[in-house]
Amino acid sequence: MQKEDIRLQQVIIHIMDSSMGMPVLSDQVLDHGSDFGDFIRAHIYRLMESDDMKKCTFDEDSQAALLLEDYQTEQFVSASQKLGELLYTVMNKNIDIPPADLLVAEYQVEQQPFLALLKMNYKTYYTHMTDSDPWGNSNSVIKQKAILPGENQKLAEAALIDLTDRNIRLIEKKYEVNGVKTNYFSQLFLQCHGSLSPKSKLAIVTKAVDDVQKKFYHESEQFEVQMETKSIINQTLEEKGSFAVPVLIDKIFKEQEEMKEEVIRKLDKYHLAETEVAPQNPNTTKKYGKQNLITDTGIEIRIPMEQYQNKDKVNFITNPDGTISVLIKNVGNIISK
Repeated sequence: MQKEDIRLQQVIIHIMDSSMGMPVLSDQVLDHGSDFGDFIRAHIYRLMESDDMKKCTFDEDSQAALLLEDYQTEQFVSASQKLGELLYTVMNKNIDIPPADLLVAEYQVEQQPFLALLKMNYKTYYTHMTDSDPWGNSNSVIKQKAILPGENQKLAEAALIDLTDRNIRLIEKKYEVNGVKTNYFSQLFLQCHGSLSPKSKLAIVTKAVDDVQKKFYHESEQFEVQMETKSIINQTLEEKGSFAVPVLIDKIFKEQEEMKEEVIRKLDKYHLAETEVAPQNPNTTKKYGKQNLITDTGIEIRIPMEQYQNKDKVNFITNPDGTISVLIKNVGNIISK
């Protein structure tokens, strides 16, 4: 899918500045011409391609779900206002939630209708200001505290709602609510629940494997084991684009049943022992495409994974005294940078 496949229908923006004591809700849709339309499409597309997004469904008693239950396009303005009021009520009770503009967009992808809720947290930047008087111009620098994120910046909180089945893809950040770090965007605003994002799943699986390997292997053995694990994950993702957790664990630990059981116990806490991990954004998996090594003497080596997997190119040799030699073979030429 391309960014141009996002067809904007209606756009509106509401001011959610908790320092004002009340939301400023717009009664009119915005003109989403070429430049502004590109700005909105860029943010929606970035979210659609992000592995930070998690799939959610509305809770049975969700007020947001009730608002969208019989949604019709003619109700766009009023529905967006009511969603803005719900969000502001949560923000107004919890001062750590940053002020923002709520940009709501109705759009289609391949004739499928969606609603985007983009919480545009304010950024602070400096800009110039010119005062003119009969004696000339005076230029000064002022601080702007309510600048919206640029189209290349990641949003911390946003939701893309499928208006056909009301399934949600959501990204969020925890803020303090009653002294506890809380995912307020899903739990208090939209009142929905769901699975972990692909990026979180991948991070949890790799950390569980790493923790078990550190427990069972001597420190001098760990780097080779960890490199081999990285190689297995990279190869699996390159071949299939995803992996089933039990299959991956079998590949990594082979006949080491005790280690397998330990990893599964750790993953069971997150309900990930039987899941599928399917990251879609290359940025999520690019770190598995190379091996970065740092020796205790300060030497750094970066090895592309295809070279690491080719034993005719790179060898690691354990010497009788316990030190390790790295042998890089068949090099055509070397460039100094």
